[in-house]
Amino acid sequence: MGGRTSCSLRVAWDDGLTAYDFGPQHPMAPIRVELTMALSRDLGVLDAPGVGLLDVEPASDELLSLVHDPSYIEAVKRAGKTLEPDDAHMLGTADNPVFPDMHDAAALISGASVAAAKAVWTGEASHAANIAGGLHHAMRGNAWGFCVYNDPALAIAWLLEQGAKRIAYVDVDVHHGDGVQRAFYDDPRVLTISLHESPATLFPGTGQASETGGPGAEGYAVNVALPAGTGDTGWHRAFDAVVPPLLHEFQPEILVTQQGCDTHALDPLANLTLSVDGQRRAYAELHRLAQKTAGGRWLLFGGGGYGLVHVVPRAWTHLLAEAAGAPIDPDSETPQSWRDFVRRRTGEMAPLYMTDGREVSFSPFEEGYDPGDPVDRAINATRTAVFPSHGIDPSL
Repeated sequence: MGGRTSCSLRVAWDDGLTAYDFGPQHPMAPIRVELTMALSRDLGVLDAPGVGLLDVEPASDELLSLVHDPSYIEAVKRAGKTLEPDDAHMLGTADNPVFPDMHDAAALISGASVAAAKAVWTGEASHAANIAGGLHHAMRGNAWGFCVYNDPALAIAWLLEQGAKRIAYVDVDVHHGDGVQRAFYDDPRVLTISLHESPATLFPGTGQASETGGPGAEGYAVNVALPAGTGDTGWHRAFDAVVPPLLHEFQPEILVTQQGCDTHALDPLANLTLSVDGQRRAYAELHRLAQKTAGGRWLLFGGGGYGLVHVVPRAWTHLLAEAAGAPIDPDSETPQSWRDFVRRRTGEMAPLYMTDGREVSFSPFEEGYDPGDPVDRAINATRTAVFPSHGIDPSL
């Protein structure tokens, strides 16, 4: 492992979290989470000083109702028993097939995210994670985009119930964090920032720079819509140009982040071209921002990611290691024990190293705006749309 900093991390985990399973033909296979936890264990991440596991219980109906209609919760329970589609609640679609006991599986993920939020809020740990969470698309009354219950929104709503007054949510999934944005669109206590592939080329078709928040919360929904094909350099230029200035100005009490790793070039469902190295750098930057702007309080989730063997386990193991304050040297080999496990569980050859061999660098946006560059145009559109609401000059 690399250099250590002083951190405490709680990881919400229960083997039941892998029961969130839409079936063998669905891209969101729970094996990705199983392989991540196995790699993290084999690399010693979960045994690092200050790291512990959190017990997990399913979220109650009362808790879920902070962000979901009671009628929808009942519909999810019913569909998980009858296995019949429910068009009104978008259950039984290609994206969200019904499966046995789906309420129990989804409620456990939500409960794990609230347990992680509680660990940070009470001071049990400075950081807490639920890598099985990050189901950021689910809406108040319907499933959407592989997501039944919106656990990040629930964790944030729970924190607000406890008295939190400023929460920042940063979503680096390739898809727009539409469900979380929708939940807090009119609430200036929650700053939502999403960097994602442009809605012109990817689900869910929202997340334009012009979506900036409802009345009284103007500028508190922030969207960076990046062109298809954006890689490490452009992505980090955009992140650096938008996220740090807003977080430094907002000064959240807790930083909540969603780390969908479907931004990777190998992801089969999207069109950005980041490397594991670019993703690892993003995790380090989010950690640094939690320390600088949120008193070190960091609540982190998984999310999308459909490179089940070659991307997700490495990316999220880097994420957990970063949160543990014990980042992994990217040149490290993957353990032979893990490679053997991957072969047994999937029949595939595992990646040999924790790196894609990329050096990630970029020039800051402040050094000059190029209107001919589509990434720069996306950056400029976002800064122009929201920076003035926070008293920040978008041209600086």
